[in-house]
Amino acid sequence: MSGSIVNMPHRGKDETGIDRGAVPGVKHLIAIASGKGGVGKSTTATNLALALAAEGARVGMLDADLYGPSQPRMLGITGSPETRDGKMQPLIGHGIQTMSIGFLMDEDTPVIWRGPMVTRALQQLVYSTEWNDLDYLLVDLPPGTGDIHLTMAQKIPVTGAVIVTTPQDIALLDARKGQAMFEKVGVPVLGIIENMSTHICGHCGHEEHIFGQGGAARLAQEAGVCLLGELPLDIGIRQGADTGNPVMAGEPEGLIAKAYEDIAKALSRQLDVILGADNAKLSKSIPDMVVTQ
Repeated sequence: MSGSIVNMPHRGKDETGIDRGAVPGVKHLIAIASGKGGVGKSTTATNLALALAAEGARVGMLDADLYGPSQPRMLGITGSPETRDGKMQPLIGHGIQTMSIGFLMDEDTPVIWRGPMVTRALQQLVYSTEWNDLDYLLVDLPPGTGDIHLTMAQKIPVTGAVIVTTPQDIALLDARKGQAMFEKVGVPVLGIIENMSTHICGHCGHEEHIFGQGGAARLAQEAGVCLLGELPLDIGIRQGADTGNPVMAGEPEGLIAKAYEDIAKALSRQLDVILGADNAKLSKSIPDMVVTQ
């Protein structure tokens, strides 16, 4: 089966009746994606949000993994959102404004929805939440390149995407597919994050490249995008995610927190580069006005 993906304009209402224009209260919407599950995308998204906040930004988190939401647990948030004037109020975890389907159903209840229901639910989470003056809204996408990804790319104004991968070839294969998908739908890839670059021994601190070395750097070079940074496989990252106390919050002065902060700074710089390029293209497309007397 063949076909092409067309990037839809981000304005007006679609066939579901939901507005797909700019998201009120949000300056930049950043999709956090991975081609394959199990590479630590959600954990990376959580700590990246906290790292951006540590730099002084106002940050939100949209858990778009409708089939397997994990942000409520990772950010240590429980309860259900209140509704005010028809808008859901985001719940706050470690200072991050958060919305997730996980707030609206029991943690053990599976989501068994077809594509159209997923599309509508995602748009409602985006547009029916009262985001409060965010510099960044990070969107934790599910792994792969399915309905949720196309909805984000075609119906919601995504500023750019970040791809999380691990160094081994099998993960890089799917990361390439994710990068290619965003390219086809016209969403800039801001960069690639390599997770689990090295394993750090909890006893002696020895580092070892158990999943291979340099995979994300090669992918970034092939794709012509930025390698935002590398993160270790460390037990503290896993423990923080499981307990709702991310390593950025639990050990803000540690080396791993420093790595996340460096990635946050690199992301901000890359966003400035891409937005600057877009503004330059826009200015060139506007004809000069000639005033005659």
